[in-house]
Amino acid sequence: MISRKHHKIVFSFFMALFMSGIMSFVISVFNVGLVTNIITLWLQAWGFAFIIAFPTILIVSPVVHKLVSLVLHEETNP
Repeated sequence: MISRKHHKIVFSFFMALFMSGIMSFVISVFNVGLVTNIITLWLQAWGFAFIIAFPTILIVSPVVHKLVSLVLHEETNP
């Protein structure tokens, strides 16, 4: 198993994997339709999308965490 100290990297990896997979499939079907070779087209698009998504998530996630902290207010427990 991977150490908990690598949580951010592992989280970013899986987030990039799932999001790039889902989005590349949706965009591939949108652009070319359900053609006979859609799986091949999708897997090629997914590979490229993941290469972009993983480092992007690593770079952008600290900014997103700060934005979320600004938008949410602290709840007080009675």
